[in-house]
Amino acid sequence: MATPVPAEADAGEARELLYEAYNELQALASELGGAAVAPAVVVVGHQTDGKSALVEALMGFQFNHVGGGTKTRRPVALHLRFNPRCDEPQCRLLSATGDADEHDEAGVAARPMPLADIQAYIEAENLRLENDPCQFSEKEIIIKVEYKHSPNLTIIDTPGLILPAPGRKNRVLQSQASAVERLVRAKIQHKETIILCLEDCSDWSNATTRRVVMQVDPDLARTVLVSTKLDTKIPQFARPSDVEVFLHPPTCVLDVSLLGDSPFFTSVPSGRVGSCHEAVFRSNEEFKKAILSREMEDIASIEDKLGRSLTTKERDRIGVGNLRLYLEELLQKRYVESVPLIIPLLEKQHRNTTSKLREVSHELSDMNEAKLKEKAQLFHDSFLTKLSLLLKGMVVAPPDKFGETLVNERINGGTFTGSENFQLPNKMMPNGGMRLYGGAQYHRAMAEFRLVVGSIRCPPITREEIVNACGVEDIHDGTNYSRTACVIAVAKARDTFEPFLHQLGFRLLYILKRLIPICVYLLEKDGEGFSSHEVLVRRVQEAFKRFAESTEQSCRQRCMEDLESTTRYVTWSLHNKNRAGLRHFLDSFVAPEQLSVNTLNEQFSGLNDNKQDRAKGDSKSNHSDTNSSSAVPETRLVDLLDSTLWNRRLVPSSERLVYALVHQIFLGIKEHFLVTTELKFNCFLLMPIVDKLPALLRQDLESAFEEELDSIFDVTQLRQSLGQKKRELEIELKRIKRLKDKFGEINKKLNSLQVRQ
Repeated sequence: MATPVPAEADAGEARELLYEAYNELQALASELGGAAVAPAVVVVGHQTDGKSALVEALMGFQFNHVGGGTKTRRPVALHLRFNPRCDEPQCRLLSATGDADEHDEAGVAARPMPLADIQAYIEAENLRLENDPCQFSEKEIIIKVEYKHSPNLTIIDTPGLILPAPGRKNRVLQSQASAVERLVRAKIQHKETIILCLEDCSDWSNATTRRVVMQVDPDLARTVLVSTKLDTKIPQFARPSDVEVFLHPPTCVLDVSLLGDSPFFTSVPSGRVGSCHEAVFRSNEEFKKAILSREMEDIASIEDKLGRSLTTKERDRIGVGNLRLYLEELLQKRYVESVPLIIPLLEKQHRNTTSKLREVSHELSDMNEAKLKEKAQLFHDSFLTKLSLLLKGMVVAPPDKFGETLVNERINGGTFTGSENFQLPNKMMPNGGMRLYGGAQYHRAMAEFRLVVGSIRCPPITREEIVNACGVEDIHDGTNYSRTACVIAVAKARDTFEPFLHQLGFRLLYILKRLIPICVYLLEKDGEGFSSHEVLVRRVQEAFKRFAESTEQSCRQRCMEDLESTTRYVTWSLHNKNRAGLRHFLDSFVAPEQLSVNTLNEQFSGLNDNKQDRAKGDSKSNHSDTNSSSAVPETRLVDLLDSTLWNRRLVPSSERLVYALVHQIFLGIKEHFLVTTELKFNCFLLMPIVDKLPALLRQDLESAFEEELDSIFDVTQLRQSLGQKKRELEIELKRIKRLKDKFGEINKKLNSLQVRQ
């Protein structure tokens, strides 16, 4: 009969197998979408609470910049992996740029570095940030460590929390404190995270760090509480009762749901490891011995204060070694508890990879001409379906990825600005701050065009422009102010509105071209992706772009013809929109009170001879009252003609007449331009995308089929890429299967151990 294997040997074998399995699982984390991540310990505390020193003591080697003041200005993430072959810590610093010479098993860029070099790098980063205006950085310094005494876990040392002084002069420090607190809360919000909460105080009523931690973990159910710098606190207690309260805080002060039931108490010896004269320890082994010695001294000091020996339970809460042992047991328990959850996850990944491999194999077998044509037609139909849905409106595509606010749209697609550089403020534009795409973005652009052009007023008119526009008629040398007003109005309208026509065309074309990547995303999301058929996708995209550009150019030409006709010949029934206002203005020229007072005075200098003739005639006439009253309108008519037709001296009344006519004509042109432009862009740009594009794309594909199949599908390249993808999936499938079997074996061993116990 075989000798039974001791339970402890089985447990050790299962634990070693578990660590190795988690190593492989972490290497496959990218394929699993990061769903299977080993538990992490995040160290949280205020500045100078001794966070970095405690982390170094837990790991047994020094790596960070430790000392007075703020010494951690970037989070330091230590990814520890169990490796029984490493007698000394083997460290790799992950490249910030991702272009390192070596990669780890998961394909992450990393480069090997000695501990001294890593410490120098961290110190240099802290010094750089100390002189930087921001003072802190959210970007982690990531270090991968392999060591025979390390479990598979991640320890993250965060920047120290800050308690700034109040007052306006401390605004900068207050802003930095808020930034660090947000960073820390983000690090501890994940449910699998174990929070190592450090409190440097001798009175548990002062919940300085717990105040931040309890915002994320209100019951402290996943928080391990640690009182640091115990060696400095023991001398502060004068009576044994004070020490008792410190070691056993009452429930009214500390929640009973605390992870581990009660706090831990630690001290870390000061001094750095190195060969220089400032170094206190010559090796990490000396540093470990000093930690153990400090632990024994702390226990002796406490027993001396209490006047009694500590119980086993009390001793288990004092010292870095006991805290490390507790964390290792806690993490091992988390590992064991997660094994039953990992197995279904791996089975699901195995099914997905098998399905992908089957699809690739099927696609390789369908590389004949008939199947490829069918695939091209399917892509054609799917692309047009998604395009139509985007124009009609949908919410499947994420706005934060594909949407644009009005500010971004103006930057990329141009703005509506005229000669005066007027631009509509964003707050006046409905939905200006929303990230839109598709039909909603098209509608917003057209609405902005209406608002901008509709708010334009007639440009200023100078007296020189009026006089130059009068010119000389071909049959007389009089002035025709109606013709003058038409000449000025059509010239200013053409110069004002033509730039907006080009701006509208460019903006709407930009919005339509943005639909292409959104359509491709929707096809990929629905499992209709054609990423392996780049030639086909590119051909359809180019055909769409050519159609959109030619359609926009044709539509803009139609609008230009309309603008040219409106600004070439003035039709009063079209251009004069406000006849009542204009008639009221013109009636003022024949009003008795205005003619009797203003007209004769204004024209005195230009009518000397005519007035002398009329004065002589008046002195010789001796008409009755009836004849005198009938001569007044005739005199006023002559005066009006003299001031507007026979005289080229520009008087205020003539100037006002031209202004009124120009503004009326300009208003009529603007209203006609707005209506016809919007109508034509909707009819001759938007609608062809819906009713003419499908036939054009189908014709383009059919002509390509007649020419050569390689113009749509790069068959040779496609075979090579599919073959490479098939080989990669086969390798991935083997890795997942091996890992699935390994976790299954671990689960059986753990279950058998539980039965024995």
